Amino acid sequence: MRRFASFVKKEFIHIFRDRVTMLILFLMPIVMIVLFSYAVTTEVKCIQTAVLDLSGDFATRKIITALENDGYFQITRILHSPNELQTVFNDGKINLAVVFSENFAESLHHGAGASLQLLADGTEANSAAMYVNYAQGVLRGCLLDFNRMDGAAPVINTNVKMLYNPSGKSEYNFVPGVMGLMLLLINAMMTSVSIVREKERGTMEMLLASPLPPFQIILAKLAPYFTVSAAVLAIILLFSRFMLGVPIAGNIFLLLGLCLLYIFVALALGLLISTIVNSQLAAMLASGMVLMMPTMLLSGLMFPIESMPKILQWLSCIVPARWFIAALKKVMIQGVGFENAITEFAVLGFMAAFYVALSLKKFKIRL
Repeated sequence: MRRFASFVKKEFIHIFRDRVTMLILFLMPIVMIVLFSYAVTTEVKCIQTAVLDLSGDFATRKIITALENDGYFQITRILHSPNELQTVFNDGKINLAVVFSENFAESLHHGAGASLQLLADGTEANSAAMYVNYAQGVLRGCLLDFNRMDGAAPVINTNVKMLYNPSGKSEYNFVPGVMGLMLLLINAMMTSVSIVREKERGTMEMLLASPLPPFQIILAKLAPYFTVSAAVLAIILLFSRFMLGVPIAGNIFLLLGLCLLYIFVALALGLLISTIVNSQLAAMLASGMVLMMPTMLLSGLMFPIESMPKILQWLSCIVPARWFIAALKKVMIQGVGFENAITEFAVLGFMAAFYVALSLKKFKIRL
């Protein structure tokens, strides 16, 4: 029995010494519970809304107030001209626009009724449908109030338009999301496993003994994977365009530049992982399991970031896929220019430089 107890004690000691195992055993369940409890929600909150009130009467003010008090809408833009609508949507700052016709209150009880238009950002078809349904629910409540006020039968003719995705195809949302997930995981895993394999086989010593400095050795390791990933990217874009029918509305060179920058970010992240771990199994766990869950839950791929708690919204800022997916939708689906996606480009560029600099600092030139 003592021998058995000693073996059990030895295994406990090995487990507690292995930091990676301890993180997997204790930290991963906590992270999963927190993320799935707060991030996994199909409810849409904090709908960024713009209002174009061409009438400015008591009826339109009542509807605007009802939207603000509903709890789902945030009136962030008050527009003064129809020409501003396309600009605010291109900036990616709003999800829904409410446009009132002229003489709204006067038309409410006369003739064919008052006209109101709901413009929704259709790049996320399911969320856009929820925006419209919530807004129509508020309008129905306002109609009941108008009816009780004067006993008449008011009529609001609502015109719904899904911008960028008039047919409501889910591919417009999932193709950019899947591209962000797939390019990150595959490239990070390939790079991290490749460099760690050199450590395990002992061939890293031979590379370090070569005349090339460490920086050039790292670039030589990344270059083939960058080239292969660029070829894979071309296949994905062709398949998306001609098989799934997802448009490429923006500049093709801007789109390719964005995707290649993101591929470099993923490769640099894999390089950073390879400087931290010492085995291929640990590299696969770090680049696969550890990256997959935050990318799926915090990038906007599956669940709207605006509906998450503030702390998770801040945490999502360090997820590269969040910025790539947002920029890809702008360039690929909305067809905007570089000036409307400059924030996403800047963040991805900073991430690439940061990962490379940190990797070089942690790279060991002596084994």
